[in-house]
Amino acid sequence: MHGIIVIDKPAGITSHDVVARVRRALKTKRVGHTGTLDPFATGVMVILVGNATRLAQFLDKDEKEYEAVVRFGFETDTGDRTGNPTEDIEIPAANLSEKLEKMKWDVVFENFLGEIEQVPPMFSAKKVDGRKLYELARKGVDIERKPVSIKIYNLQAVPISPDLGQSVRGRRDGTWDMGLTVTCSAGTYIRTLAEDIGRAVGVGAHLAELRRTRAGRFGTADAITLDEFQSLDDQPSVLTSMNEAISHLPEIMLNDDRVAKTRSGLSSRISEHNLSSGDTVRIVDLKGELIAVGRFDAEENSVQPKIVLG
Repeated sequence: MHGIIVIDKPAGITSHDVVARVRRALKTKRVGHTGTLDPFATGVMVILVGNATRLAQFLDKDEKEYEAVVRFGFETDTGDRTGNPTEDIEIPAANLSEKLEKMKWDVVFENFLGEIEQVPPMFSAKKVDGRKLYELARKGVDIERKPVSIKIYNLQAVPISPDLGQSVRGRRDGTWDMGLTVTCSAGTYIRTLAEDIGRAVGVGAHLAELRRTRAGRFGTADAITLDEFQSLDDQPSVLTSMNEAISHLPEIMLNDDRVAKTRSGLSSRISEHNLSSGDTVRIVDLKGELIAVGRFDAEENSVQPKIVLG
């Protein structure tokens, strides 16, 4: 039982809870994922099962796509709606609305497109000196964090999607919501982006809603809800094959006489290809089953298996 399941995570549970429920349903311990979502967030989680957990390094760096709601009016200590307000509204409600409705958002967003530096929030799973930042944050400890390079490919203001809902939790009179779509590199914190957008226009802001609509090549159309998954009679039948999961990598198909040698870690010479030295490739047998993930050596004109899977 090896492959991936794309789960549409509901609000109110952690990413760890999703993994635990899949483990129980499939009766296997070898389950992982390619990127967490906060408990209040919903959307696409790519769940890895069995040997597919070894493919995480080829999937967790894929770009992500989100729908979000940024709430202007005040910041919170977590950067999202679950935190406590850290800044009072100083602009009267009418003035706030007038200011933001007249804002040229395409001009504002230009400063966030492309490669930018982002400081990870304290309430995050990022580790500093071996400790997760949120563990320190819960103790009231705030430490200096080094900015990291991220990339924003697309950032647009859009009508608020019904899928996100319009939560009124934590809302204060005079706050102002804006829907966003964001396409970004892995490792981007959307709540930090929300705060930074607010600071760019001089108004405190935080992330009110978040839904991941795509992780790499997998989107909401590929996803199944947890309840749907758990109600299936044949749950393994919905697993996507390991080969399909990494179909973005070039494919090298080997004859039967090379399959056993590849499983033993031996390299194979190849003839027709369009590869550069060091390229990562998926190695399959004549049936299209994934055997290994390897690396192309231009000098030897061969592929060397690095991770053997089948």
